[in-house]
Amino acid sequence: MQRWFEQAWQQGHPLLWLLLPLNWLFIALSQLRRALFSLGLKPVVTLPVPVVVVGNISVGGNGKTPVVLYLVELLQRNGYQPGIISRGYGGDASAQPMLVNAQSDPRLCGDEPRLLAQRSGVPLAVGADRIAAAQLLLTSGEVDIIISDDGMQHYRLGRTLEVAVIDGQRRFGNGHRLPMGPLREPISRLQQCDLLICNGGRAHGAEHRMTLEPSDWQRVDGSGAEAPQGELIAMAGIGHPPRFFQTLAELGLSLSASHGFADHMAYSSALLQPLAHAQQSLLMTEKDAVKCRDFAQPNWYYLPVSASLGATFDSQFMTQLKEKLDGV
Repeated sequence: MQRWFEQAWQQGHPLLWLLLPLNWLFIALSQLRRALFSLGLKPVVTLPVPVVVVGNISVGGNGKTPVVLYLVELLQRNGYQPGIISRGYGGDASAQPMLVNAQSDPRLCGDEPRLLAQRSGVPLAVGADRIAAAQLLLTSGEVDIIISDDGMQHYRLGRTLEVAVIDGQRRFGNGHRLPMGPLREPISRLQQCDLLICNGGRAHGAEHRMTLEPSDWQRVDGSGAEAPQGELIAMAGIGHPPRFFQTLAELGLSLSASHGFADHMAYSSALLQPLAHAQQSLLMTEKDAVKCRDFAQPNWYYLPVSASLGATFDSQFMTQLKEKLDGV
């Protein structure tokens, strides 16, 4: 069903018009909720430290995780001590916020938070209530700025800067709001964001083009770096699996097969072992790998990638942050 909707939103399908009443209802409820915060009828919580929200206006994976990691490093280079908050999608943690580190169980905290904690090494908290998660981070005394992984529509959370990530290939699909299209908010919402990032494809207007730079292949079982051998099979359980397969093609790798899974898929040994025999290599994303390490086979590999945004983005981000903090 998820794949059908994704294809229909991109390519168009007459059955989508049957969802028009639900589309109107979604728009009405979204606008009402936004108005309640704008008019002060629902409170916005302002935290004692700056908050940078990294989000998008469409459903599905747009590439927010590499952006969050990039901003962590950028802020650290400029003397800040960042922390990260996340909803923890795909995890089974209770409504109470929890701290996450590189050893946390992704079944509890979610796959993306575990990856963020593992790669960044900075304090990270997850929870359905992002305010409570942020307050949990602040009790450590080690954080002077917070990056919210997603949360653009979480208007209860006051924010200093908004960074929107756009899928450069899928863009905005058919341009309709849910469930007729992939948009959570109208395209005009991007005009209110401070910085726009285009992940792949061609950047439009004021968008900053982001590329993903791959590093060395790593064994999923944690035994070190090694290039995959033999016949290559790929799998991905991310918001848009074809993006990973395209990355592999751009690296010059020829795949015998590729398998796309749902985002935040709960993997098991029984599900994945049949995909590749001993003379084959099973390739996956780093986000998938954090959920597979405990039962990984020696011929399973993941490819770490890092965002590249360039000096112009860095300068604009830091300038806008300083101006907001100075009240300009």
